[in-house]
Amino acid sequence: MFNPEQVKGIIFDYGGTIDSNGMHWAEVIWMAYEAFQIPVSKDVFREAYVFGERTMGKNPLVQPHHNFLDMLHIKADLQIKWLEQEGYLSNEWATIEVKNKIADWCYSYAQKAIDAARPILNELSGQYPLVLVSNFYGNIESVLVDFKLDHLFKSIIESAVVGIRKPDPAIFNLGIKKLNLPAKNIVVIGDSYDKDIIPSTHIGCQTIWLKSTGWSAYKGDETADAIISDFSQIKIFFH
Repeated sequence: MFNPEQVKGIIFDYGGTIDSNGMHWAEVIWMAYEAFQIPVSKDVFREAYVFGERTMGKNPLVQPHHNFLDMLHIKADLQIKWLEQEGYLSNEWATIEVKNKIADWCYSYAQKAIDAARPILNELSGQYPLVLVSNFYGNIESVLVDFKLDHLFKSIIESAVVGIRKPDPAIFNLGIKKLNLPAKNIVVIGDSYDKDIIPSTHIGCQTIWLKSTGWSAYKGDETADAIISDFSQIKIFFH
């Protein structure tokens, strides 16, 4: 049971939490594929998505100065090229125009989610110190500047910078150190049950799970101190 009276600091996840209202980014990008009627199955798309993420993880394609739209163009390019090379897309679909449409659609989606989240984050930042703990590509600060979120966080812990990735609890311990508070006085807010809620609970933090469509189906026995289905519901717990 979530106890807001104990909270003296907040750790936020970024991708999938602040920028898509709980929706896994594979699901968001798939919606873009559907919107433009790109002729591949969802299973094939997911293979392309995994290929793109792994490629970006192994190679420094994303640079610190890249904003979110830049990053989306890189993702779309990797996915569409893979789909073409594997024979799932013809030349008429594997075009710059199609890649740009996907990136622009997803950027617009993120912008809407962030515009809704920003006032809540602004309010919370006036009441509590906020720390961001995110699996990201080394450009999170440029992304935050682009979306006018950079002033909200006391500190940013980014996996590509610190060399630790969720679900390793050690990355959350870095956030705890930045807040300089006991774990019991910190709440972690994130969209991933496996990567945010489990490790945070393990080290003694309270948790709020923003539960939406994830990468995998849920088993049904997942628990958190509080579960919400929309970012705006965070306001219920803090006055």
